[in-house]
Amino acid sequence: MILISSCLIGVKCRYNGECTKIEELEELFKSGKAMPICPEILGELPIPREACEIVIEEGEKKVKTAEGKDFTSEFELGAKKTLEIAKLINSKIAILKSRSPSCGKGRIYSGNHDGEIIKGNGLTAKLLINNNIKVYTENEIELLKEILDK
Repeated sequence: MILISSCLIGVKCRYNGECTKIEELEELFKSGKAMPICPEILGELPIPREACEIVIEEGEKKVKTAEGKDFTSEFELGAKKTLEIAKLINSKIAILKSRSPSCGKGRIYSGNHDGEIIKGNGLTAKLLINNNIKVYTENEIELLKEILDK
């Protein structure tokens, strides 16, 4: 079973109450091959919610709003719950929302709330990767097709 960010299949759970539905990924869910998940909702964050980005403070990753409100514990909780679910369903692959402080893989927002993108992983993506779950984003659909067609 593949884990997939809920917002990618049409669930309006992003910070702004919207989604980024991708038909091909929605079909993956409808075919019974994927289970939707939102680490931020699992972390008990509301919809909508303030936009957050990862910042480094005193060598530690924190997840904060532009005004400095700290939501690190909620993001960590969502990451841990996502990993628990992945283990329960024996998931080896996750398709997550790019650039998110939870789900981003390889590239995330800079932490300055200025739209700049830097190298890095969101908290959930990093935890899944560290537990041998292969993480992709919606920007890697071509790579996914090769894997899923096997």
